[in-house]
Amino acid sequence: MHRHRTPTTGGLSEVTSQLTQPKYRADIDGLRAIAVLSVVGFHAFPKWVKGGFIGVDIFFVISGFLISTIIFDNLERNRFSFVEFYSRRVKRIFPALLLVLIASFAFGWFALPPDEYKQLGKHIAAGAGFISNLVLWNESGYFDDAAETKPLLHLWSLGIEEQFYIVWPFLLWLAWKRSLNLLLITVTVASVSFALNIFKIHSHPVATFYSLQTRLWELSIGSVLAYLALFNPSALQRIQLQYKNVQSLCGSALLAVGILLITIERAFPGWWALLPTVGAALVISAGSQAWINRSILSNGVLVWFGLLSYPLYLWHRPLLTFAHIVEEDIPSPKIRITAVVISILFAWLTYKLIEKPIRFGKYGKAKTITLIGLMTAVGVVGYDCFKRDGFISRPGSLFKVKNDGDIGHETFLKYQDRYFYRCTPADIQKDSPVWGDQVRCFQSKKSELQDIAIIGDSHAEHLFIGLAEQLSSVNVVYYLQNSLPVVSNREFEKIFQYVVKDKDITTVILAAFWLGRINSVPENSNLENELIKTAKELTAAGKKVYVTDDVPNFSFPAKQCKYESNWIHTNKCVEDRGAFFRQYQKYFPILELVKEKANVQILKTAGYFCNEKFCSMERDGSILYSDRDHLSIRGSKYLGKMIVENNPELAHLK
Repeated sequence: MHRHRTPTTGGLSEVTSQLTQPKYRADIDGLRAIAVLSVVGFHAFPKWVKGGFIGVDIFFVISGFLISTIIFDNLERNRFSFVEFYSRRVKRIFPALLLVLIASFAFGWFALPPDEYKQLGKHIAAGAGFISNLVLWNESGYFDDAAETKPLLHLWSLGIEEQFYIVWPFLLWLAWKRSLNLLLITVTVASVSFALNIFKIHSHPVATFYSLQTRLWELSIGSVLAYLALFNPSALQRIQLQYKNVQSLCGSALLAVGILLITIERAFPGWWALLPTVGAALVISAGSQAWINRSILSNGVLVWFGLLSYPLYLWHRPLLTFAHIVEEDIPSPKIRITAVVISILFAWLTYKLIEKPIRFGKYGKAKTITLIGLMTAVGVVGYDCFKRDGFISRPGSLFKVKNDGDIGHETFLKYQDRYFYRCTPADIQKDSPVWGDQVRCFQSKKSELQDIAIIGDSHAEHLFIGLAEQLSSVNVVYYLQNSLPVVSNREFEKIFQYVVKDKDITTVILAAFWLGRINSVPENSNLENELIKTAKELTAAGKKVYVTDDVPNFSFPAKQCKYESNWIHTNKCVEDRGAFFRQYQKYFPILELVKEKANVQILKTAGYFCNEKFCSMERDGSILYSDRDHLSIRGSKYLGKMIVENNPELAHLK
């Protein structure tokens, strides 16, 4: 086994000689091209390139291989310098990223309404601080803004890589100082990280996707390759002599299968991530002389795209996202192709005019300090934009407020947190229904005794504020799961058991996005039967049961009603009543049958938003919606008032 030499210089001090760099391999640039073109294809045409997002996992393996090669080799030579290492990272990563962050901020100044500009400011700050993965992890949830409206969503992977660059050199340096076996350390880290990935992928899928701990194994695969290439090259060479073409072919096949078979519906990364990571590792370890590596990956076109891979990765996402925002819908294929072509042009200009001069020119120390200062300034400006609510009044903005009130569900949730109480064992009973992050539970009073339970999905939640404030003398509680609120649904089973047993809960309101839930019933059943079964079980326990209809589902976003702008193609708040009536007829007859057969009452809500001709998401200068089909705080208060005023049985509870 290779025995490491004890270092003779301080690892934290800057040495006079520069770090040695890995030998250039054109085939690795070709592999970079496959990775970036896969990601671009996925973002531009997700229905065609369904698994293209695994290009990020290919990048992780490449980064782990190249960075670990630098670290291992320079530790072995006693030449490793943290100052030099991070200076090179800054000059490699900061220039293109700064340009994209500044350009996104400038575009948003004119083209984004305050709520979206506020979000962009937060993501710019997160991108500048290389914590995008953590911010996006924190944002995730049912009400998280659609991915298509986040221009900097792709920076999550950059956050993971930068966190790796911080943790990994220190870990290896400490291990080297103590004469520990670096291969054993690397394999151990990879194994623990992979085990965490497998263990958490189903229980905490979002955390597993965005966390360094559950992604570290992917970069560590590249690190293992780097160790073998440096310290046991003869073993790799023996394999390459006999099997290099088989290795490369198998690796390429795994990458192709991954792009074809993996979709966003899969539990990813999980076991599925082995396809792109092992595939990339096989291609890299096959060596530059394998036929595919030499003849295909080293092709001039792929190498050119590989050299542009980093700026192309940075540019393509904002351009596609801004096109989506401007179009208010998925852009046409022509527009998406144009955005991709422009991103390639921008990437080439960035590489030629920004990246190369800064990375390889003179005055390295001054450049590094300047880049760090600029990145800090950009991060501060982005955070200020976030804290000041997207600079509501800013010169040159193409948006003016037309209706008062907040849109976006974040404000709704903050209002609940401020004025109501989370359901916890300390607040109610020892067997309080707290079943993980996917369940939300709020109640209007701190009392352990609950009177009215609202059960359902997000369309149940947006009833809570209004009903809680109208029925101020009783304790209103709601239980939310992103699924159909029936007793046969495994996700709601414990909630219903709890409500049935609680004798203090006398009234139950079932509410949901019925139009979207009709086909989500258990097998061999239908919505009518499931609701009848649920209602009968509740009434048998002495509960008064109500079922709501649903508020109108508009075809346009709430920002078209809140803001007035020539930038948005249509500034409107109303939609033809006939469009909603067609939605209504798909589910309301089912609710009427449930009423007849299960002794429940229907709380009608839709009519409060419609007249004989139109349905509207505003009243008297106030916007009532937070998006296309969820109520805002004002909308919930308006609906709560109307429900209580028009339902005497509820009104007497005030």
